[in-house]
Amino acid sequence: MTENTLTVRVESNDEFFDRALEAAAKADAGELTDDHTGVSLPDEAALARVLSEKNLELIRTTAREEPKSLRELARLVERDIKNVSTAINDLAELGLVEFEQDGRSKRPVVWYSHIHVEYDLGVGADDTEVAAQE
Repeated sequence: MTENTLTVRVESNDEFFDRALEAAAKADAGELTDDHTGVSLPDEAALARVLSEKNLELIRTTAREEPKSLRELARLVERDIKNVSTAINDLAELGLVEFEQDGRSKRPVVWYSHIHVEYDLGVGADDTEVAAQE
């Protein structure tokens, strides 16, 4: 697996839209060279659901073991195929997992080797100055 990074961000719709416009402008100017691909989530609850312990186990096992099917992945993580299928399909909808057709089976694929989480604590230069004066 090559060294690729998935960036997971917690951000508002406005922040997402602004970043998308900025990326489009860079692409138009031929300046888009970043190999990071991102997923935006609306809040901390979504972050906790997406990067839950069980989902991370599925992602990690898929990346390390490269299972040939969802059934093999379920066997590797010792979970019910229905639960694994639901979770992997949810992760695929967000772009955290992809599927490759392998005969009659869908083979889950993880294309990144790192997950980078970006979360703004809301502490900027102005906030820091106010906190220091209190």
